[in-house]
Amino acid sequence: MGIHIIKMPDIGEGIAEVELVAWHVKVGDMVAEDQLLADVMTDKATVEIPSSVAGKVLALGGAVGQVMAVGSEVIRIEVDGAGNLKPESAAAPAKPAQVATNSVANAKPAAAGPTPEAAVAAAPATPAPASTSAPAAKAGNGPSSPARNGNGNGSKAPAALVRAPGDKPIASPAVRRQAWDLGVELQFVPGTGTAGRITHEDLQAYVARAAQAQPAGVADQRYAQRLDEQTVPVIGLRRKIAQKMQEAKRRIPHFTYVEEVDMTELEVLRVKLNAQHGKERGRLTVLPFLVRAMVLAVRAHPEVNARYDDEAAVVTRSGAVHLGIATQTEGGLMVPVIRHAETLDLWACAAEIVRLAEAARTNKASRDELTGSTLTLTSLGALGGIVSTPVINHPEVAIVGVNRMVERPMVRNGAVVVRQMMNLSSSFDHRVVDGMNAAEFVQKIRGYLECPATLFVE
Repeated sequence: MGIHIIKMPDIGEGIAEVELVAWHVKVGDMVAEDQLLADVMTDKATVEIPSSVAGKVLALGGAVGQVMAVGSEVIRIEVDGAGNLKPESAAAPAKPAQVATNSVANAKPAAAGPTPEAAVAAAPATPAPASTSAPAAKAGNGPSSPARNGNGNGSKAPAALVRAPGDKPIASPAVRRQAWDLGVELQFVPGTGTAGRITHEDLQAYVARAAQAQPAGVADQRYAQRLDEQTVPVIGLRRKIAQKMQEAKRRIPHFTYVEEVDMTELEVLRVKLNAQHGKERGRLTVLPFLVRAMVLAVRAHPEVNARYDDEAAVVTRSGAVHLGIATQTEGGLMVPVIRHAETLDLWACAAEIVRLAEAARTNKASRDELTGSTLTLTSLGALGGIVSTPVINHPEVAIVGVNRMVERPMVRNGAVVVRQMMNLSSSFDHRVVDGMNAAEFVQKIRGYLECPATLFVE
């Protein structure tokens, strides 16, 4: 038997490090050749790491959320034969603390009870207030202190003192403030700190016991105080989104231009096209019409279909329209790209939008499908609201946001009529796109949408 080490592969494109976002195996698992071991994320896509050998998992090289360098150890596998690890180094796995921690985190508890290492790793960050239960038992079964109700009036529940009437409870100002906010008299709270000092944990444990001991129906649970909190690691796609958004807002001086568009005529056309061709060619949403309008508007305003390298002070205007479509997935926001949108008709564009959205939501989009956009379209559909301020997809210089379509009373030819209205909220990089050019670009889009016949005239 030997040990085989699988290292982080060189994914290419000059990438030096990746983030480990998921393990698909744990220590002790038997794996087959080509079996999926882990998922890692680059700045551009999620990449699967398969096993190059068959064997038993001995150690994991990192924890989920850890950033790992290319060439670093991913996993150790016991294999038949010699393996690729020299015997003198086989007894010293890389990064022992990380491997042990991750092994415990991924392993299921044994029936006979956890090992000492597992018990230490599984210990909660906040000590459980076990020692407070003894004084509480002496004082009674879950005593309650005088507490203020929601109207500020005191209501007294059965309570027992845990210290002599003349003894002042010892607590920090922060604990006293929290007790005041909760309506708890510290005289009734047992302390487990030095010299009987009351800690935050003591106070929370006391409140929890008092709530359990409170008779049913005393308080309306709809207005019960919440003391729980949840810590959510920002890893994987969520971390990449955070980094991209922070970079875009830090580097780009945004300005947003909002215009309303009368979509009535386009909606009439869309309904007719779906009725005539929907079954054989697929149903059209508003998005393919918007894509077509943006493609045509770019011809008059190429300055918005560009990428700005602010370090080199160079703007690259693209003849091709590689349109990013902001897509919400279970893991967060992704922007798959319609390549050469200028070459697609309405139905081809609609099919490509559906295909890319599905690939993004199922985490099957390739790096090529998630990179290289020159302009972005974002829409929240029915949740689009009235106005938004979309964040530019750096290093692009413009993004067009679509708000909710609603019926509004409008004045047409001196008469009030009901029209299908929708706002466009578009953001631009003010370093390279002037306000007048941005306004003219949006007005071009508006013109095409309000007179949809012009979408098909070259």
